[in-house]
Amino acid sequence: MIDWFDANLVSILNGLAIGSLLFILAVGLSIVFGMMDVLNLAHGAFFLIGSYLAVTFVAGESWAGFFTAIGVAALVGLVAGGALSGLTEPLARRPILDQALLTLGISLIVAETLSIIYGNDVLSIGEPPGLDGSIAVAGNPYPTYRLMLIAVGLALALIVWLVVEKTSIGALVRASVADREMVSAIGIDNRKVKIAVLGVGSLLATVAGVLAAPVYGARPGLDKTILLLALVVIVIGGLGSIRGALVGALVIGQVESLGRALVPDLASFILFGTLALVLIVRPRGLFAGKVAHS
Repeated sequence: MIDWFDANLVSILNGLAIGSLLFILAVGLSIVFGMMDVLNLAHGAFFLIGSYLAVTFVAGESWAGFFTAIGVAALVGLVAGGALSGLTEPLARRPILDQALLTLGISLIVAETLSIIYGNDVLSIGEPPGLDGSIAVAGNPYPTYRLMLIAVGLALALIVWLVVEKTSIGALVRASVADREMVSAIGIDNRKVKIAVLGVGSLLATVAGVLAAPVYGARPGLDKTILLLALVVIVIGGLGSIRGALVGALVIGQVESLGRALVPDLASFILFGTLALVLIVRPRGLFAGKVAHS
């Protein structure tokens, strides 16, 4: 067992890094869908915007360009989330398929626009200075940047949990989920809560795209791949659950990394087999949170 662990340590660490990125992306999607009842299939396109912003601003592998890309991506995510809230508001009491079609259309428009602007080639960037080397982990060299991603993902999980569970802002969001009519009765506009949650969720998607750019680069089709993985994560973890998003992301990260390393021809089957197994045992996911109601 120890020999197997040592032989596959790099793949396990890659799974943690992938899982951390998936959590940053999926937690926003999970909260927006599970709590605000908005199915945002444009989430992957927002991630892709972040990746291309990283390519645009990170010239010469500088920290200034990297932080500029994160700042611009955060702003774009907030604006996109606010716009998405306005677009989906008229569909709030209609079947969820209507929202899916609307956000899918937005996703296709965004992806095509990015292809026109940047072309169809795979674009890549380097890691920021100081994170472009390797660190020995149990005798195996491992990229410093990916270790940073693991730390950022875990830190963000703690921050999001503290905000949602331990602050008045989180209490307001939870109250809006539990009883929107009561929240409205005390003078709080549920639409503003929805805009804020969608804005933060979209911000996390665009920032995740920036953070992922040194690993995945930016290319057409990445939005669909990453959205599919994020949807698998939130279905496994349970809608509206931060803990579920974290556990689901870490599980899928390991399945994705170890599957491709050990049995590359069966990697996709293992991924969706894991999803099927979880749904058979726990149809609502491992840690289903409270879901919004109209």
